Amino acid sequence: MTAAPETTVSARFLGLLARDLPPDRLTTDPAELAAHATDRSGTPPGGEPLAVVRARRTGDVTVTLRHANALGIPVVPRGAGTGLSGGATAGEGALVLDLSGMNRILELSAEDQLAVVEPGVITAELDRAAGTHGLRYAPDPASAAMSTIGGNIATNAGGLRCAKYGVTRDSVLGLEAVLADGTVIATGRRTVKGVTGYDLTALLTGSEGTLAVITSATLRLRPTPVATATLAAWFDSFETAAEASYAIARAGVVPALAELVDGPVLHAIDPALSERGAALLVVQCDGAGAAAEAAAVARVLAPLASAVQSTEDPVEAEALLAARRLALPALERLGRPLIEDIVVPRSRLAEAVREIRCISARHDVPVFTIAHAADGNLHPIIVVDPTLDRLPDAAWEAAGEIFALALRLGGTLTGEHGVGVLKRQWVADELGPTAHALQRRLKDVFDPRHILNPGKGL
Repeated sequence: MTAAPETTVSARFLGLLARDLPPDRLTTDPAELAAHATDRSGTPPGGEPLAVVRARRTGDVTVTLRHANALGIPVVPRGAGTGLSGGATAGEGALVLDLSGMNRILELSAEDQLAVVEPGVITAELDRAAGTHGLRYAPDPASAAMSTIGGNIATNAGGLRCAKYGVTRDSVLGLEAVLADGTVIATGRRTVKGVTGYDLTALLTGSEGTLAVITSATLRLRPTPVATATLAAWFDSFETAAEASYAIARAGVVPALAELVDGPVLHAIDPALSERGAALLVVQCDGAGAAAEAAAVARVLAPLASAVQSTEDPVEAEALLAARRLALPALERLGRPLIEDIVVPRSRLAEAVREIRCISARHDVPVFTIAHAADGNLHPIIVVDPTLDRLPDAAWEAAGEIFALALRLGGTLTGEHGVGVLKRQWVADELGPTAHALQRRLKDVFDPRHILNPGKGL
């Protein structure tokens, strides 16, 4: 019997990789394939990947993409697999390009306040390395202890400190990346300022592995703040807490972070926490004026909150922030979380919170909400039975209404998690037909055969 054409192409592809890559790079072990098929979102991959390449150097990426492009094999770039939108799912016949082994900090310059790192470097490890030089890597996603720099760049991750220091894009100065055909390009520079040519660095940041594969990044570091001051405020309702977070902005204070957690999330973390209030707002100010800013925040919150606690001790501050950092792991213990990631104008945060509560009741779907309140980034999280092979219709309908709410309020579908596969069907609603078509043409320029992370983003 003659082999099917697809089987013949796949076999040829694997043969070329086995020939041209070092012997420890390629695997087709079923256990490895299963482990690399999905990400933290739990999105079903829709089949088994063809193989996994464990890249260690840029050369491994160029060889893999050159052969994949020639034969039309889909390639899914992958870091730690901590993504929350299905962006790293790899289905039938796809090759997983695992970049987590490219984990070296190639340079850390205290003089220029920058680092050059490979994509597999863990975010928190870079921050710790920078700390030995009196610096820090400002982006602080909740997954910093396990997510990689490459994954953060792919999704333009935000995090707790982004209200003051910006999202990942604001800390990426330049990139080395490999195009779909194996061509290596360099974008950006080692300086903070520079406007020569189109900003390809910004374009690739947040492109979810659909335009190129990042193999190193030049990142901006910042001085460690000389002081921090942290406040925790408890409220009788989540809406009141949301209003309070906007009152901070109206008072002219720009906190390093302002994190909002609702009562159901607090109960999931520890029932004792939910007994203190229906919502928790944690605010942190940093820099030379941290104490004065924190005092101003306390004056704003005092009339609205049922209790306010403050500290300038770093250990106590981490204890206050623990509820925010433990939120997602606590919800994952309850079931499979469908994590939404909408952003609305800060002035409409409380309105969004009220509408989400109505959507939850209308569809009889529990919604747990946390938020980066200082920039209007809400994470309404629907938790479903993990034994189900598909998300219930009610969950999808509730999610769809939440996305529509974000757009109606002048916001966006995603602030930091990316589109992946979970939000792809709503992208055209936000972009509009002309901009959507233009973005598809950009994809054609970078990846004419559409082998890079197909079915994601656009």
